[in-house]
Amino acid sequence: MSELSWWVLGACLAAYAIKLCGYFVPRKVLDSPIMTRVASTLTIALLASLVTVNAFTSGQELVLDARIGALAAAMIALFFKAPYLVVVLAGALAAILLRATGLAA
Repeated sequence: MSELSWWVLGACLAAYAIKLCGYFVPRKVLDSPIMTRVASTLTIALLASLVTVNAFTSGQELVLDARIGALAAAMIALFFKAPYLVVVLAGALAAILLRATGLAA
Protein backbone atom coordinates (compact mmCIF):
# COMPACT_ATOMS: atom_id res chain seq x y z
CA MET A 1 0.00 0.00 0.00
CA SER A 2 1.17 3.51 -0.77
CA GLU A 3 1.71 6.22 1.80
CA LEU A 4 -1.49 7.97 0.70
CA SER A 5 -3.48 4.79 1.32
CA TRP A 6 -2.20 4.66 4.90
CA TRP A 7 -3.22 8.28 5.46
CA VAL A 8 -6.71 7.62 4.06
CA LEU A 9 -7.07 4.51 6.21
CA GLY A 10 -5.91 6.45 9.29
CA ALA A 11 -8.40 9.24 8.58
CA CYS A 12 -11.21 6.68 8.22
CA LEU A 13 -10.30 5.05 11.52
CA ALA A 14 -10.11 8.42 13.27
CA ALA A 15 -13.54 9.44 11.91
CA TYR A 16 -15.03 6.12 13.03
CA ALA A 17 -13.48 6.47 16.49
CA ILE A 18 -14.91 9.98 16.88
CA LYS A 19 -18.33 8.77 15.79
CA LEU A 20 -18.11 5.83 18.19
CA CYS A 21 -17.37 8.22 21.07
CA GLY A 22 -20.82 9.73 20.53
CA TYR A 23 -22.38 6.56 21.91
CA PHE A 24 -20.68 7.17 25.25
CA VAL A 25 -22.27 10.60 25.80
CA PRO A 26 -24.93 10.31 28.52
CA ARG A 27 -28.55 10.63 27.39
CA LYS A 28 -29.08 13.44 29.93
CA VAL A 29 -26.58 15.62 28.06
CA LEU A 30 -28.14 14.93 24.66
CA ASP A 31 -31.66 15.70 25.87
CA SER A 32 -30.77 19.03 27.48
CA PRO A 33 -32.36 22.15 25.94
CA ILE A 34 -28.95 23.77 25.54
CA MET A 35 -27.62 20.89 23.44
CA THR A 36 -30.77 20.91 21.29
CA ARG A 37 -30.38 24.62 20.65
CA VAL A 38 -26.66 24.31 19.88
CA ALA A 39 -27.31 21.47 17.43
CA SER A 40 -30.02 23.35 15.56
CA THR A 41 -27.98 26.57 15.44
CA LEU A 42 -24.90 24.73 14.26
CA THR A 43 -26.86 23.16 11.40
CA ILE A 44 -28.01 26.57 10.19
CA ALA A 45 -24.49 28.01 10.47
CA LEU A 46 -22.96 25.14 8.48
CA LEU A 47 -25.55 25.49 5.73
CA ALA A 48 -25.04 29.26 5.56
CA SER A 49 -21.27 28.84 5.28
CA LEU A 50 -21.64 26.30 2.47
CA VAL A 51 -23.94 28.62 0.53
CA THR A 52 -21.55 31.53 1.02
CA VAL A 53 -18.49 29.61 -0.11
CA ASN A 54 -20.28 28.25 -3.18
CA ALA A 55 -21.70 31.65 -4.12
CA PHE A 56 -18.56 33.75 -3.80
CA THR A 57 -15.73 31.44 -4.84
CA SER A 58 -14.60 29.45 -7.83
CA GLY A 59 -11.70 27.18 -7.01
CA GLN A 60 -9.24 29.34 -5.07
CA GLU A 61 -10.54 32.68 -6.40
CA LEU A 62 -13.13 35.13 -5.15
CA VAL A 63 -15.64 35.80 -7.95
CA LEU A 64 -18.61 38.06 -8.46
CA ASP A 65 -20.92 36.64 -11.12
CA ALA A 66 -24.55 35.68 -11.73
CA ARG A 67 -24.58 33.48 -8.62
CA ILE A 68 -24.58 36.62 -6.46
CA GLY A 69 -27.70 37.92 -8.23
CA ALA A 70 -29.33 34.52 -7.93
CA LEU A 71 -28.58 34.43 -4.22
CA ALA A 72 -30.00 37.95 -3.79
CA ALA A 73 -33.19 36.99 -5.65
CA ALA A 74 -33.58 33.87 -3.51
CA MET A 75 -33.06 35.91 -0.35
CA ILE A 76 -35.77 38.37 -1.42
CA ALA A 77 -38.15 35.47 -2.09
CA LEU A 78 -37.34 34.06 1.34
CA PHE A 79 -37.96 37.46 2.92
CA PHE A 80 -41.48 37.39 1.47
CA LYS A 81 -41.93 33.82 2.80
CA ALA A 82 -42.25 32.24 -0.64
CA PRO A 83 -42.46 28.44 -0.90
CA TYR A 84 -39.21 26.55 -1.48
CA LEU A 85 -39.88 25.91 -5.17
CA VAL A 86 -40.54 29.62 -5.78
CA VAL A 87 -37.27 30.50 -4.01
CA VAL A 88 -35.31 28.09 -6.24
CA LEU A 89 -37.05 29.32 -9.40
CA ALA A 90 -36.45 32.97 -8.46
CA GLY A 91 -32.74 32.31 -8.06
CA ALA A 92 -32.55 30.35 -11.30
CA LEU A 93 -34.44 32.99 -13.27
CA ALA A 94 -32.28 35.76 -11.87
CA ALA A 95 -29.12 33.90 -12.93
CA ILE A 96 -30.55 33.28 -16.40
CA LEU A 97 -31.51 36.93 -16.85
CA LEU A 98 -28.18 38.22 -15.60
CA ARG A 99 -26.25 35.93 -17.94
CA ALA A 100 -28.56 36.58 -20.92
CA THR A 101 -28.27 40.35 -20.58
CA GLY A 102 -24.53 40.20 -20.10
CA LEU A 103 -24.63 41.92 -16.71
CA ALA A 104 -22.84 38.98 -15.11
CA ALA A 105 -20.71 36.15 -16.39
